Amino acid sequence: MGSRQVTSSQEWTGRRITVAGLGVSGLSAARALTGLGAAVTVVDGGDSEAHRERAAAAEAEGIAVRLGDAETLPPGTGLVVTSPGWAPSAPLFAAAAAAGVDVVGDVEIAWRLRGPDSAPWLAVTGTNGKTTTTQMLASILTAAGLRTTAVGNIGTPIVDVVLGEEQYDVLAVELSSYQLHWAPSLRVHSAAVLNLAPDHLDWHGSMEAYAADKGRVYEGNQVACVYNVADKATEDLVRAADVEEGCRAIGFTLSAPAPSQLGVVDGILVDRAFVEDRRRQAQELAETGDVQPSAPHNIANALAAAALARAYGVPAAAVREGLRAFRPDAHRIAHVADLGGVAYVDDSKATNTHAAQASLAAYESIVWIAGGLAKGAVFDELVARSAARLRGVVLMGRDRALIREALARHAPEVPVVDLERTDTGAMAAAVHEARGLARAGDTVLLAPACASMDMFANYNKRGDAFADAVRGLGA
Repeated sequence: MGSRQVTSSQEWTGRRITVAGLGVSGLSAARALTGLGAAVTVVDGGDSEAHRERAAAAEAEGIAVRLGDAETLPPGTGLVVTSPGWAPSAPLFAAAAAAGVDVVGDVEIAWRLRGPDSAPWLAVTGTNGKTTTTQMLASILTAAGLRTTAVGNIGTPIVDVVLGEEQYDVLAVELSSYQLHWAPSLRVHSAAVLNLAPDHLDWHGSMEAYAADKGRVYEGNQVACVYNVADKATEDLVRAADVEEGCRAIGFTLSAPAPSQLGVVDGILVDRAFVEDRRRQAQELAETGDVQPSAPHNIANALAAAALARAYGVPAAAVREGLRAFRPDAHRIAHVADLGGVAYVDDSKATNTHAAQASLAAYESIVWIAGGLAKGAVFDELVARSAARLRGVVLMGRDRALIREALARHAPEVPVVDLERTDTGAMAAAVHEARGLARAGDTVLLAPACASMDMFANYNKRGDAFADAVRGLGA
């Protein structure tokens, strides 16, 4: 399918463009636009040695860089291109609005730069599961013999892929709410919103604004809008979207599917959406055992990926082959070890309550390691829904008291160890305490429901510390 919007280098030649942020996506956009003849200035509030090194490299490529001032709009700016993390309330954007200058993101730039024979986009967003689902989708598309790659919020910057020499048949595109906020003209082949739960509300300002930005992924969809039957808010976004004539709403569910849905019947993933007679037929796609790990929320991810692939015309056999070949990234329900009949599982990527709930629902008897930066979250619903599964809880991190208070309200009988220490040995102490609470048949689960930056550089480092501590138990 060809491009709906094509831009030529003439559109960019001589344009004065300001790029906000000296990170990976900002530099990618700056290099691409400079290569097309634009006069680009990158602005960044940082002025560290690392910033200066990146700035020097950019300046060597003909890109102007201004460090230490991220608020003032450079004179003559005709367009601002922002990196995803910059909040809409940033002073630079207020200055742009006052000057009548548009602000867009790197995804919008990539969309505008596509050529006439560019690969269509299959897009994935949602509060949790985006990366796994996008990678599953790419695995399925590859199994179908299609040239594809996973891009967007993961992997290679999407601008680099759009302008690169390698040709693709179709792209699996993960999109964050930040990226969608700044991509007004995006119109993809098909898209999925996996789920919606409060997250990044400090950035968006409200749950309504967050949901609206997620819903942008459905605007102008050509073939399918994929939604989560168990999450009515995602279906509401489909209903509100302005799509192309003939575009269909396709649901996915962990139950038996209705017509125009994908679901699960007796351990089989089935399709009642992309079959000739969806009222009387269902196409087997895979078994739940083909999905690893086969936790319920990961089965849901697989169904969403399958729905997008089927919307693109991928045969059922490739869905099974692609799911069997897929292995999730580290720190996503990763089994670390079995020691003394106890399983140790690293789901450090569960950085909010919605993700932690999905993780906790995958096991029957759990010693839960939780805590970190709450980011404004409340934990009552999470604890209430998970209380019956909890053998014990080990709390760590800055905002652990919020979880401890929720446990006191909703699971007062569950033993809780509250670790005050925040040094580098804290995770080893947490794992040691968890081992003391666990019994044969239990799962010690790191699913923090919080961000990691109070104690660790990122969730990867937190998960690595957990895995190291677990291996230390068996040494």
